[in-house]
Amino acid sequence: MQTTAPGAPDDPRLWDQLKQDFRGFGDDVRSGGFWAAIRRTFDDLESFYLSDEYRLRLQEMSRVKRFFVRLWWLLKSLFLKLTPARRVLLIFALCILSFRASTSTQGSHGGASIDTPVLGAGLLLLLLMLELKDKLVARHELAAGRAVQRALMPEGNPTVAGWDVWLYTMPANDVGGDLVDHLEVEPGRHALALADVAGKALPAALLMAKVQSTLRALATVATSLTDLASRVNAILCRDGLPNRFVTLVYLDVHADSGRITLVNAGHMPPIVVTPAGFHDLPRGNMAMGLMPRTSFEEQQVELQPGEMLVVYSDGLTDAMNASGDFYGDERLRALMPGLSALTAADAGARLLSSVNAFINNARPYDDISLVILKRMA
Repeated sequence: MQTTAPGAPDDPRLWDQLKQDFRGFGDDVRSGGFWAAIRRTFDDLESFYLSDEYRLRLQEMSRVKRFFVRLWWLLKSLFLKLTPARRVLLIFALCILSFRASTSTQGSHGGASIDTPVLGAGLLLLLLMLELKDKLVARHELAAGRAVQRALMPEGNPTVAGWDVWLYTMPANDVGGDLVDHLEVEPGRHALALADVAGKALPAALLMAKVQSTLRALATVATSLTDLASRVNAILCRDGLPNRFVTLVYLDVHADSGRITLVNAGHMPPIVVTPAGFHDLPRGNMAMGLMPRTSFEEQQVELQPGEMLVVYSDGLTDAMNASGDFYGDERLRALMPGLSALTAADAGARLLSSVNAFINNARPYDDISLVILKRMA
């Protein structure tokens, strides 16, 4: 379907884009969102450029001293994060801008005057363009990685006879370290997995892809879930990275039956929701990737019609608002009694709505993933 006139450029016209930008800026200022965005921006800058030790030291200073010390530390950290060539370029630009007088150069074909502030501003603009280029290249690569990550995950909620199944995952960054997956191991037998890789962003996403491929490769040949978990753990210990581990809940779901077999490797216990209340399943074993000879035990749960199983990542309870408060287990558990009458999708939407209302405009702190299964009547 054609959406532009023949020969029309894909980029928006500069003037139209500027008008749209100013309208959006005005709306943000009137609604108060602009100042909230400014505060979030400075919070993000401080958390990125300053270590936890520096931030603790700032809290011990007076307000005036804290302002100047924070400014100096931010500028120093910014300077040190540049490449050597760009640090030199920045020094030249700042030195040129510090001159108050103008310098003139005389060419053989006439006169040309170059103001030193203009030259300094030009160098700063060049430095900004170089940094922006790096960011755009990285963003493009992350977008491609996110597209691959989405392609590896289920296209939609799986259809399992006798069950209402809802899957959800949302990374805090462009790519995430949570895994939500479904595989029909054999007719009438479905595998569902929710895994959480320690860490965030690209390193966690790469390890997550390895976990998914390993689980899928071994799912049809493992003799039991205990065997499957042991094999995956051995591979992660052999090929994994230091200080990287994976928590996992792996579910073996039988169609037209309330029986679920599962293995829990270091993850939060899933929650069983019934019309009469809710309860946690037993805690599992150690996370994967830490010790090569860890043993894993299977758990069995039988859900009656109308009962529900909720599996979630810690990004849900660890969701943080702008004040630094966590969503927490208490808020999650307060919602459980009201979920039993809902469909799996509606239950998931209620959980996410509660978390989103809590964090409000705060930047996402961690990946959030959910697997919800409800036994159909």
